[in-house]
Amino acid sequence: MTPLFDFSADAIRALARDDVARALAEDIGSGDLTAGLIQTDRRARARVLVREPAVLCGAPWVEAAVRALDPQARLTWHVQEGESCVANQVVLDIEGQAQALLSVERTALNFLQMLSAVASKTALYVAMVRGTGARIVDTRKTLPGLRLAQKYAVRTGGGLNHRIGLFDAVLIKENHIAAAGGIAPVLARAATVAAQASFIEIEVETLEQLKEALNAGAAMVLLDNMDALMVQEAVRLNEAMSAAKGVGRAVLEISGGVMLESVRALAQTGVDRISVGALTKDVKAIDFSVRFESPLCLKP
Repeated sequence: MTPLFDFSADAIRALARDDVARALAEDIGSGDLTAGLIQTDRRARARVLVREPAVLCGAPWVEAAVRALDPQARLTWHVQEGESCVANQVVLDIEGQAQALLSVERTALNFLQMLSAVASKTALYVAMVRGTGARIVDTRKTLPGLRLAQKYAVRTGGGLNHRIGLFDAVLIKENHIAAAGGIAPVLARAATVAAQASFIEIEVETLEQLKEALNAGAAMVLLDNMDALMVQEAVRLNEAMSAAKGVGRAVLEISGGVMLESVRALAQTGVDRISVGALTKDVKAIDFSVRFESPLCLKP
């Protein structure tokens, strides 16, 4: 199935423009009263610095924000999207119309600090599982209205995207199983929407449920809140049952309570994917700041 959002460069630029338009309308409204004190013919130069180590993410949103108010502004990036930066490094120089740069400063930083935080946290998890074969995956625990931006940041940090929303894949959870009358019936029903779904995955909480799911033909199983020993047994069971049936083994994914300190031990069990809600839900903004050149504004 063709992905519903392909994250191509053109698509990301369009997404950034839409996100920025909403953010600027929210912040500026009928006009920036403070920036209005600056003469309209004044120009300014500004530097964006990062105050802590990070993976930079959000350049398309910064560019969209600046160019929304000053299409002729010049932006010179010293750190590229997805690259690591160190504390107190200058990541961007901007020159443009002074009023515009003052008005757009906070919106640009808000996107940069949030998306860099997601990318940086993702990169930490990815580094912890490197060499194990497991991949770090995001969830739907995202900021309302900014899901695609956050999922883009996960990709920038080296992670994988789970489903975009409820419309592009099937994830059968405990309540779905209960409502449908069991694992086998709900998987049978899922086959009717297979052509519309990127994947069909079912969540299990016990090894007995895993056996039932595999016997019912599950190709992708989410192991919910299992410790490393239980996950290890789930991997062994998956291998044994697939070998006995002469079919390919199911993709196994871990979810629930995954922490940075424990993620490598979980990855070493042999699972394929580890989904981490904290990538997008529990982010602490990366500290960026803007410094205008002194004197503040330069005549053209």
